[in-house]
Amino acid sequence: MAIELTRNFCIIAHIDHGKTTLSDRLLERTGTIHERDKQDQLLDSMDLERERGITIKAHPVAMKYRAKSGETYRLNLLDTPGHVDFAYEVSRSLAACEGALLIVDAAQGVEAQTVANVHLAHKQGLTIVPIINKIDLPNADVPSVHRQLEEILAIPAEEAIDASAKMGIGIDEILEAIVHRIPAPLKPKDETLRALVFDSVFDVYRGVIGHVRVVSGKMEPDQAIRMMSNDGRYEIKEVGVFTPKMFVQSRLSAGDVGYFIANIKSTAEMKIGDTITDQRNPAREPLPGFQEIHPMVFSGIYPINTGDFEHLKAAIAKLRLNDSAFIYTPESSVALGFGFRCGFLGLLHMEIIQERLRREYNMDIIATSPSVVYEVLTTAGDTRLIDNPAHLPEPSTIAEIREPIVKAYVLCPNENIGDILQLILEKRGQMDHTETLDARRVMLHCELPLNEILVDFNDKIKSTTRGYGSMDYEHCGYRAAKMVKLDLLVNGEPVDAFSTIVHKDRAEARGRQLAAKLKEVIPRQLYQVAIQAAIGGKIIARESVSALRKNVTAKCYGGDITRKRKLLEKQKEGKKRMKSIGRINIPQEAFIEVLKAQ
Repeated sequence: MAIELTRNFCIIAHIDHGKTTLSDRLLERTGTIHERDKQDQLLDSMDLERERGITIKAHPVAMKYRAKSGETYRLNLLDTPGHVDFAYEVSRSLAACEGALLIVDAAQGVEAQTVANVHLAHKQGLTIVPIINKIDLPNADVPSVHRQLEEILAIPAEEAIDASAKMGIGIDEILEAIVHRIPAPLKPKDETLRALVFDSVFDVYRGVIGHVRVVSGKMEPDQAIRMMSNDGRYEIKEVGVFTPKMFVQSRLSAGDVGYFIANIKSTAEMKIGDTITDQRNPAREPLPGFQEIHPMVFSGIYPINTGDFEHLKAAIAKLRLNDSAFIYTPESSVALGFGFRCGFLGLLHMEIIQERLRREYNMDIIATSPSVVYEVLTTAGDTRLIDNPAHLPEPSTIAEIREPIVKAYVLCPNENIGDILQLILEKRGQMDHTETLDARRVMLHCELPLNEILVDFNDKIKSTTRGYGSMDYEHCGYRAAKMVKLDLLVNGEPVDAFSTIVHKDRAEARGRQLAAKLKEVIPRQLYQVAIQAAIGGKIIARESVSALRKNVTAKCYGGDITRKRKLLEKQKEGKKRMKSIGRINIPQEAFIEVLKAQ
């Protein structure tokens, strides 16, 4: 099909504003899917995506649309995730498009993620088509959303299309807008092959399937290609498009979005953002890729049954094949045995990976508390990146510890400003400025340490604002902070699985909390067991598990008191000797309980 009749676009929106429902309606209206294949959330192929009602992976699909002018267009759609943890999927999809449908919920209006996605789209120079979705809801306020589009996003209100993806209202207007407003791909200056790799998936039988946007030239079977980042050389076996299932074609031309299969065995060989070119007639320089993704959150994943280590290793390797943002390295722990140190983009990403391990691979796993990457400046003058508290150097060799900082945008109703400001201060945040969005809501711009917002910050925003608040964040460098390593000692021995890096001002409260939790789950011994929280050599909190006392005087009926004393003294000596040589075996359940509580 001619490049002038091709349109590449994606759908961007805040989580739960109706992206996937709209893509279902577009597929139905263009006749891409048959009546018998119809189902909700068609492009969400994972069970987890369907259950949670969220999109995790971006899904490409090609549609044919006969416009009112009589011409037939090929529309290449990329459905993208809305959650902040999967923003990398959005940025990759935007790089393969010329336009974006921006969906705003008619009842909820512009949200934090909407603002972030519009900035991403502007940065890529995309044409934005605003759509006000869910106009059929009883609490829809379309005039207010029009105002927000103009005031917050600087998009003219008259460009917006009123629609309801659920009811099928406005779908024809959206298709016409795609054809007339979104520009066709640029005509290539030459016929040299340049194709941008924006995703890859692994198929057990066929190897790596690369998702590409062809910018110039053509891709066809038996063609010899070269990856420009690592000089890998391969031969194409098959090319095609998604409809939404894979549909084989004889070639992919300039402007097309599709897939290719070559003799590539592992996704590690195919770098996301790489440029593919022809071996015989290579391009001089690669296409501009996109930012490399660096994991922000690290956690240890261990099998509950140590015999399952090989099974876990194979399962994690398979997950890595389809998720370029997930990284892992083997590690061992005295308490938990052999496992892996895994890197994730955020807490939801971590939760999804753990859930997939349990569900798709039947793994019983235990995860250590999440931590972030710290920059440690040593007295020798070198800088180290530390993602595991166990690798933190000796305090005497540390000149400075820098923690990652994020720039956060928090949207909340006017009446909750005080509570949200209090929450930001509690989390060691700094307010930058506030912005009034409309009569009901404000946007707070602030900077927060990443480790403070990891676990419960988003939940607290939701509960404080009764579900009306939302948050988006982006990484904005490192800042020096008074961070210390908090160790937990059981009977004088440190337990590495419970070590964490915390702010000095919070260390005592955190130490007391962990010690109290551990006291509940460690079984009583025949001698008293001390549980201590320590920073370096300084003990900051302590709990004791009281001893079990065997009644050694039970057999003494009456008689001389000295006999009883002798037995009690003997017991006391035995306990003292036992305490000096005894070791505490902390049961696996204790680890699980304490790590759950963190």
